[in-house]
Amino acid sequence: MDAFFASVELIAHPEWRGKPLIVGSAPHERGVVSTCSYEARKYGVHSAMPSRTAYALCPHAIFTPPNGELYSKVSQKAFEIFERFSPYVEAVSIDEAFLDITGTIHLYGSAEALAQALRAEIKKECSVTCSVGIAPNRLLAKIGSEENKPDGLTIMPSDPDEITAFLRTKPVGILWGVGKKTQEQLKPYGLTLCGDIQRTSVERLTSVLSSRAAAEALKAYSMGISDDTVYWRKEPDKSVSNEHTFAEDEKSRETVRTKLIELTSKVGRRFRSEERWAATARLKIRNAAFETISRQASFQSPSRDDISFREKALELFDSIWPANENCRTGSSAIRLIGFGVTNICENPAGNFQLNLFDSPDEAKRKKRERLSEALDSLHERGLNLDFIRK
Repeated sequence: MDAFFASVELIAHPEWRGKPLIVGSAPHERGVVSTCSYEARKYGVHSAMPSRTAYALCPHAIFTPPNGELYSKVSQKAFEIFERFSPYVEAVSIDEAFLDITGTIHLYGSAEALAQALRAEIKKECSVTCSVGIAPNRLLAKIGSEENKPDGLTIMPSDPDEITAFLRTKPVGILWGVGKKTQEQLKPYGLTLCGDIQRTSVERLTSVLSSRAAAEALKAYSMGISDDTVYWRKEPDKSVSNEHTFAEDEKSRETVRTKLIELTSKVGRRFRSEERWAATARLKIRNAAFETISRQASFQSPSRDDISFREKALELFDSIWPANENCRTGSSAIRLIGFGVTNICENPAGNFQLNLFDSPDEAKRKKRERLSEALDSLHERGLNLDFIRK
């Protein structure tokens, strides 16, 4: 969806339409912009920008704090609409999804007609617009969805030669995983367009990026070659996870650690939406060279509370990046941090029978779960309690 948070705010505040709107921290607070309207973007404002900078660029903008509960309600409605057009929906974020429409195109006559009908229903029922990219794989669909924002529809080429030609003049920053740091790394070598990458050998890219895996991935992306699978939920979750990609490669251990704690809380809230317990915790770290390291460990007993999730996550994190030591990922900068839980079971005893009377450990488990559930309830009422969870 287009400028989603800002668009949803306009539903509640129609008097703000046509004006620069910034959703995020107040202009004189130490915080950032979550998103902004297209009117604000004309002044150079963008997401993740410090609010003070946004105010300097656009002092007449309307600043409003995020309303997570309202955004979630509109998002839920939008995803219900997505599922009318395909049973295969992969949620990427609160306002973005991939749909596999292979089996439903015939109901509308063409992919374009299906997309037009979907966009119309989103606009009618959610009062927001969405931009759609139709393509043979996820990377190209993503690029297509950004091509004609806002409220746009782009049909991407499907022939390999046409795909290569389409991407040739596009900046390399449109490709997955190519942020500002990577762009700066490529720029001295004259690698600023996808066409530059297309003409460069994997060997030379490896010398530039110091990683053959990253070079091979970048080369493939520059030619539009990517995963064509839509990862939809067809069975009960085998795992629940959350990841964060830093806007800039992060070298501060404390910053990465703090983000990990936030992720454990998010995973916990999602996990407790159903009656289930997890036996295993997983940590994922990707460094600036696109190299990924994963660690996992079992809980002492199946768990579903934030305290257990956080303790195990930090235990795994410390094994990769010990306090007062360098990170053991082969790089001093971190691109991505992720946490998840798996080996899900339907009762806290796992495969063992529950005792009739609570043991001390059982009483401790129940107390932790009650605390987490109480915090979930407060969170649903719009209170930010991450500082309590920490």
